[in-house]
Amino acid sequence: MSTSELPPLPANQKTYAGIPEAVFVDDVDSFMALDENENSADKVLRRLDEQHGKYKLMEYNIGARRRKLKFQIPDLAKSLEMIDILRKQNEEKATKFLLSEQVFLNATVPPTKTVCLWLGANVMLEYPLDEAEVLLKQNIESAEENLNCLEHDQDFLRDQLTTTEVNMARVYNWDVKRRQSAGLVSVKN
Repeated sequence: MSTSELPPLPANQKTYAGIPEAVFVDDVDSFMALDENENSADKVLRRLDEQHGKYKLMEYNIGARRRKLKFQIPDLAKSLEMIDILRKQNEEKATKFLLSEQVFLNATVPPTKTVCLWLGANVMLEYPLDEAEVLLKQNIESAEENLNCLEHDQDFLRDQLTTTEVNMARVYNWDVKRRQSAGLVSVKN
C-alpha cells in the first residue's frame, strides 16, 4: 500500500496520531506582544523548548513503533511462506530447527493440515492452514498500513520540529535585537 492509498484524514486533521501543529511565527513583534507572551522572550523560549521536547519524544516513539513494524512484516511474510511449504508437503520431511543459539535439533515433520501461530501475550492457537494464511495476510496488510501511517506522521512531525526550531531562533534573535537597541547588550565587531 502506497502513501496515496492511505485512508483519508478528517478535514481538520493533518496527522493520524493527532500530533499538534506548530504555528509558524511570521511577525515576531506582534507575536511577542500577545497577552500570553508578555514580551518575555525567556517565557516564550521555555514554552517553545517544552514543545520541542514533546515533539522529540513523539519522534522517538514513532521511530520505535516504525522499527518494530519493519521487523514484523518480514517475519509475517516468512510465516506465510512456511504455510505454503506445509501445504505442498505430502510426506514426512527431515529437517533441522534452531533450538537455541547455535543449537540445532534434527526433526521429522509429518504432513499437516494445521499450524500454530503466536498471537501475542504468550498465546498460541492452532489454525487450519487456510485460516492461518488469511490471518497472516490480514496482519501483513494491517502492518503495512500502520507503517505507512507512521511514516506520514513522522514526516509531519519533522516539519513541526523544524517550525519550532525556526520559531525559537526568531524569538531569540528578536530578543537580542531588543536588548541591543536598549543598550543592554554590546555588539562585538
